Amino acid sequence: MNATPHRYCVYGIGVDSDLPLALPECADGGLGHVECRSAPASAFLAAAERARGDRAPDSWYRYAALDDGSAYVRWDTVGEFLVAADGRAIAARRMERASLESFQVYMLGQALSFALVKQGFEPLHATVVVVADRAVALVGENGSGKSSLAACFVAAGHRLLTDDLLVVRERSGRLLAYPGPARIKLFPEIAARFPAGARCRATMNPDTRKLILPIDGDRRCATAVPLDAIYVLTPPREIGRDGLVRIETLTPREAFVEVVRSTFNRRITSADRLARQFEMAATLTRLVPVKTVRYPRTLGRLPEVRDLMAADLARGARSLECASC
Repeated sequence: MNATPHRYCVYGIGVDSDLPLALPECADGGLGHVECRSAPASAFLAAAERARGDRAPDSWYRYAALDDGSAYVRWDTVGEFLVAADGRAIAARRMERASLESFQVYMLGQALSFALVKQGFEPLHATVVVVADRAVALVGENGSGKSSLAACFVAAGHRLLTDDLLVVRERSGRLLAYPGPARIKLFPEIAARFPAGARCRATMNPDTRKLILPIDGDRRCATAVPLDAIYVLTPPREIGRDGLVRIETLTPREAFVEVVRSTFNRRITSADRLARQFEMAATLTRLVPVKTVRYPRTLGRLPEVRDLMAADLARGARSLECASC
């Protein structure tokens, strides 16, 4: 372990690491603090044995909640992680064949989410773009197209705030959304539309075609931004036969349910965690409009969806201005 670890900031959280990470250097303590340290295989043996009996025979993912309150997570071809009971430390080991990009995606997303929840945060599964200096969160089940639609926004000159994991905090009656790592995960046909796609070679894991694309400085937002809206991308199976793009505002009850469904990391289900989830969902739906977006899942329609959403956001901004007059 290095005597002077690297110091970074991601999701508003200070991260000390003995490994160099693709994150901005940061001296500020942030909303919380996590120490990430590399560890040998021997440090994970007992936890790995506990997790072996808890996974499906064909699963490459392992998880175990240990008696001391810590959590063990492993992806067989990427890495394994041991998260302390208080969420303030993560021991990590990268598998030999895993790329650094893939290892960091899982450490700074999935593994770090356990630390965040243990520290009392309630991260959302969302991809967020910044439109007119306001954060717009895209949520929906896996495969709903969050990253693809976000990439369409970025290609049009808007900026990416975070891909997959979102941390928000209330400040003076507004919700601030905090930036994640400067990368986005896209299928090759979407990645080809990005300048970075030509130089990207890293995949998320051996079982997916998704690529990890770095986001350059002028295409990313590195500071916390007020959250202006949440759009729920309905699954492709719920798209109407007419092929139209539809944006609809949800009722408070519907919005609450969708926000709860968008929780990141459903492994931790303690009573206090569930109470925090409900409180977080109530706060979000009180302060931010939640809408659904239905659209055909074809690449050629993405610019149309983006433009209609941008127009919807502009109408909402004008309504707020009129209400404050």
